[in-house]
Amino acid sequence: MASPSGASTGSSCLLNKSGSEEELQALLDQKKRKRMLLNRESARRCRVRKQKRLEDLTTQVGQLRMENSQLLDNHHFITNQHLLVEAENSVLRAQIIELNSRLSSLVGILQYMNMNSSAGDSQMYYY
Repeated sequence: MASPSGASTGSSCLLNKSGSEEELQALLDQKKRKRMLLNRESARRCRVRKQKRLEDLTTQVGQLRMENSQLLDNHHFITNQHLLVEAENSVLRAQIIELNSRLSSLVGILQYMNMNSSAGDSQMYYY
């Protein structure tokens, strides 16, 4: 003896069950959309950070290239200065050798003159 109200209660239960399934599905869809939005925002922030990092690295590359260029210029300048000093040093060494040779010759001449002068003094005493 099913009463119409009992049948109605059963179908109402089915409707409520379907309604709660729909609500659950809607809730899951809402969570899924929220997760998708959060993932998109996270991906966007990641791309922004990546772009910023790339820009920073590009700036750093430019600065390092400029510094490298300045260091190379400085290296070339110092190398040229070193070559000039080496050349001047070679000239000065050659002058030292020449001056030592002249000094040696002059010392020899003085010794010769002193020996002759001594011998001449001795000869003078004999006269």
